[in-house]
Parts: sequence; structure tokens; C-alpha cells
Amino acid sequence: MQDLSHSLYHSVLRVSALSLTATLLFVSGSVVPETQVLTVETEQYLANAVSASASVAPNEYNVITAALTEQQAALDDREARLQERELALGLNTASSRTPWSGEVVTAINSVLLFIVVVLMVINYTLDFGFRRRVSAPRVHNTDGAPS
Repeated sequence: MQDLSHSLYHSVLRVSALSLTATLLFVSGSVVPETQVLTVETEQYLANAVSASASVAPNEYNVITAALTEQQAALDDREARLQERELALGLNTASSRTPWSGEVVTAINSVLLFIVVVLMVINYTLDFGFRRRVSAPRVHNTDGAPS
């Protein structure tokens, strides 16, 4: 029974290391750069799709905040149209996406992968020591003298 749980533990460590490595390669865009863009766009889509709403009774502060929010939305819309025109004219070549969120995800995956690899090394080292100790020939003293 111990061999089954022992091998199951090793299997879980191997699978988690491989899945974290695959995720890290996908998110970081190391193999195919488009996967990083796909990851960032998917995160933005999910962040926009999942939302919450609440309502508060109108008061003077809410009205002012609503007016400022409308003005900010109008300014954002105007800025987006201006950026589209700049891109159409070739004046602005910088991307509006920030890679910060992709870098954070890559860092988190890297740390998790490092932890799993350290656990695997520790596990195999302890397992090697245990098997070496168990398989070592034991010498029994038959004459009764201390050895």
C-alpha cells in the first residue's frame, strides 16, 4: 500500500511540474509570442465579463460623481478615437496593452514551478537515502561481543 501512495505522490509531482511548465511557456510567450497576447486579451475579456453592480440612493455626492464619470467616459472615448486616427496615420506605433499582468502571471507560475521542482529534488533525495539504508546489508554479531 505504501508503494502505491508513494508512486501516486511522485506522479502528482511530475504532472504538476509538467502542467506548470506548459502554462509558464504558454503565458510567457516563450515558444509562440502570440500566446502571451492571447493570455492578456483573455484576462481582459474575463475581467470585463465578470462584473458586479450596486445601487445607492441619489445624493449630492452621487450626482457629482456620476457627472464626472460621464465626462471621463467622454474623454476616454475621444482619446480612443484619437489613438485610432494616430494608428491609421502611422503616428503612434506603441501598443496600448500593458504586459504587466502577463509578467505577474509568468512570475507566479515561475515561483510555483520552482517550488514543485525543489519538492521533487528533496523527495528523490530522501527516497534515495531511504532505499540505500534499507537495502544496505545488515551485519549481525553472532558471538555476543559488541561490535
